[in-house]
Amino acid sequence: MTAEVSETVGTGLAAYYEYVAADLHKWVDPLSNDQFWRKPYPYGNTVGHLVLHVTGNLNYYIGARVAKTGYVRDRDREFTEKQPPHKDEALQAFDRTIAMVVATIQKQRAEDWGKAYTADREPEAEDRFQIFVRCAGHAYHHVGQIVYLSRELART
Repeated sequence: MTAEVSETVGTGLAAYYEYVAADLHKWVDPLSNDQFWRKPYPYGNTVGHLVLHVTGNLNYYIGARVAKTGYVRDRDREFTEKQPPHKDEALQAFDRTIAMVVATIQKQRAEDWGKAYTADREPEAEDRFQIFVRCAGHAYHHVGQIVYLSRELART
């Protein structure tokens, strides 16, 4: 990969993660703390737990495995947290995580994108470029769920 292509890839990926964050905030910011942690259905997740999950996912797959932040993930707790943080704290952690992801993307050089990648529960991504793309898709998948839940919560 040339330096020019690397810069284009990095700029595009960073912009996409910022878009994901902005879209998440568009739907989550209007929710009260109670709505953030309330299940609109007897099954599934709360918006809050999905935010914790996306934050944990990015902190592990990109933070711990690429940026070497030392983050230790407790994936199950992302969905079962019994003493959840206030909505504002959860969103601040999410925003810090997005900033870390963007900063990590911006540090990648042309030769870094193809570096070998491994992580628990991630047999598909074989290099750094693939994990950045897979995590972006995963994050936006959950934003879609958050949109659905937020619309339902706004009706109650």
